[in-house]
Amino acid sequence: MASGQLPRGGSIAITGGRVVPVEGDPVEGGTVLIVDGRIAAVGGPGLAPPPGVDVIDATGRWVLPGLVDAHTHLGAREEGEGWAGHDTNELTGPVQAHVRVLDAINPADEGFRDAIAGGVLAAGITPGSGNPVGGQTVAVRCWGRTVDDMVLRSPAGMKSALGENPKRVLGERRVNPSSRLGTAAAIRAALVDAADYLEKEQEQDSTERKRVSRDLKLEALGRVLRREIPWRQHCHRADDIATALRLAAEFGYDLVIDHGTEGYLIADKIAAAGVPVVTGPLITARSKVELRNRTMANPGLLAAAGITVAIATDHPVVPVHLLIVQAALAVRDGLDRETALRAVTIHPARIMRVADRIGSLVPGKEGDVAIWSGDPFDIMSRVEAAYIAGREVYRYDYRARSGVFAAP
Repeated sequence: MASGQLPRGGSIAITGGRVVPVEGDPVEGGTVLIVDGRIAAVGGPGLAPPPGVDVIDATGRWVLPGLVDAHTHLGAREEGEGWAGHDTNELTGPVQAHVRVLDAINPADEGFRDAIAGGVLAAGITPGSGNPVGGQTVAVRCWGRTVDDMVLRSPAGMKSALGENPKRVLGERRVNPSSRLGTAAAIRAALVDAADYLEKEQEQDSTERKRVSRDLKLEALGRVLRREIPWRQHCHRADDIATALRLAAEFGYDLVIDHGTEGYLIADKIAAAGVPVVTGPLITARSKVELRNRTMANPGLLAAAGITVAIATDHPVVPVHLLIVQAALAVRDGLDRETALRAVTIHPARIMRVADRIGSLVPGKEGDVAIWSGDPFDIMSRVEAAYIAGREVYRYDYRARSGVFAAP
């Protein structure tokens, strides 16, 4: 699917702040110049805004790229809507590779406004974890009239789940599989079917035989096997993470571990496989057996092993605007500041394969920028203004003690 086209803002220059580009050193008294929705230049006090641009004074403020949360259920599990707003799991069968979470997202979900107020300007939205294969994920901006306007990449991955959730959910419905071995077998069988489907398609192309009947599930899984999209593997326990690594080695797809709660126990094996981890939610109780070894030190331990780490909220499990709070708590427990900032900006952007557009303040990228009142890792700092494609979409009103959002 083509990416969404938001209306472009005018030319603006954000000047005088502490500019933190993520890819590059911070600049004191810096300027971010945005022209026609894209970053045109990032520089120090010597970078003078050209005539005709709107100048935004950020003196005493911090200027950062929009934060990115790679694992949420924004818009698909709406807040305050009860049953009517729950559209994350299609539980009519174990393999739902053909469903697209894109079709379930309501841009009017209050969570998107919370995201922007918390500096999160882009998010990965995934189906739930009730199925061994749950469906196609999407990367979106957090602002737009329709989800089509918001799309950065679709599909951005294929959701799959190991461990307790598919075992419990399908077991309660008396639908196979209902065990860890059954879940892995269902995934393996689906991927074998997809490989056979691709082989038949290739034979057809070479012999000009009658076209193979389309199968939307196998087509979608074929994109994983062709490494067009990553396999987003929900798993918490170390043994389930090992199963994820085993399956990826067997079928040769690009694996991303989501959650990875016990990843630190086998960090060396994850690192050896070159697999990134989207870890989180971090601010949770040990609500199930899989979380009994939960530790806020996990991101730091994974990063120390050489693993690319992103931090996620799994919104609404943890409210999306607390993404930066999770990163700060990870710093408190051993993750270095620079890596923590990358874990909520450029790393999730790369994992979702949209780092050419967002995740850092680099000329040529989209003008998705947040102005913070101070150090974003300081709990007292807040987002004062946010820009998507160079257009102001949010501003905090200190007199009203509330945020003001632009109409999409």
